[in-house]
Amino acid sequence: MEDNLISEEEAAQYDRQIRLWGLDAQKRLRGSRVLLVGLRGLGAEVAKNLILAGVKGLTLLDHEQVTQESRYAQFLIPVDADGQNQAQASLERAQLLNPMVEVKADTDAVESKPDDFFFQFDAVCLTRCSKDLMVRVDQLCASRNIKVFCGDVYGYHGYMFSDLGQEHHYVEEKPKVVKGSNKANDGPEAKKLKVDPNETTMVKKTVSFCSLKAALEVDWTNEKAKNNLKRIPVDYFLLQVLLKFRTDKGRDPQPDSFAEDSQLLLQIRNDVLETMGLSSELLPNTFVSYCFSEMAPVCAVVGGVLGQEIVKALSQRDAPHRNFFFFDGLKGSGVVDYFGSK
Repeated sequence: MEDNLISEEEAAQYDRQIRLWGLDAQKRLRGSRVLLVGLRGLGAEVAKNLILAGVKGLTLLDHEQVTQESRYAQFLIPVDADGQNQAQASLERAQLLNPMVEVKADTDAVESKPDDFFFQFDAVCLTRCSKDLMVRVDQLCASRNIKVFCGDVYGYHGYMFSDLGQEHHYVEEKPKVVKGSNKANDGPEAKKLKVDPNETTMVKKTVSFCSLKAALEVDWTNEKAKNNLKRIPVDYFLLQVLLKFRTDKGRDPQPDSFAEDSQLLLQIRNDVLETMGLSSELLPNTFVSYCFSEMAPVCAVVGGVLGQEIVKALSQRDAPHRNFFFFDGLKGSGVVDYFGSK
């Protein structure tokens, strides 16, 4: 990452952020290059958040063509862009969000990229990708200490996953602890440590993350895993089903084939949970009614969390989510869950 001075223009542009998380954090963010794969609803939200935050460069990678559905799903694509490449069509509006960020479009398929393509970035964010591809990229980037994020939105449901490596260092602002008064008439209680709400101190911390492969391939027959089953959100198992559907069909469930895809989802649910040694009742049949297409409000929520986590990781400021975040639009709630360290 580059560590040169921030110009007056940049200081004015990012004034609020510098006040919020400090100049050093903004300089680290400003020196970072990010790869974003997938420019549908969720990808557009993440792109917006990263560009406004002030990363050094953002590469938008998507080989698919604009359709009416994809145009309705996100706000960066112009209304007359049907048939154009999604990354290229999103480029102009994305760049206008912040001229200080170098925004590029790449129209290749991510599957065609060689290993060393990913090594030029400080963080990689994968959306609308297959499980095998996400695992491959995560393993590649782990060898170079590159931060990896994955995310998707399926109807009312969405998730994000982060792998920041075996040792992710960050600083966190905490209230300053001060000694109590030593006056004789104050008594022993006054000598105890107290928190001063008017002063803060920066605390350095280190945290370890597990790989995506380890997080998705938990052995649920293990006694420890069984004991933790009750605290695992059902969306974790929904994600497994939807990733298997994507692998088998090469696409996500489509509204225009709702009846056929619903039956296939139920069969995949049965197969996936049986393979895990779990009951199909863990994921009720009703899930098929709520996991088709991308819903804009869900994209906004998950994209906000995903963008924020990338910013926190690159700026090394504040505690990161570790390592899944699931959002259920039916309940209007999000859940963070942790699947162990490497």
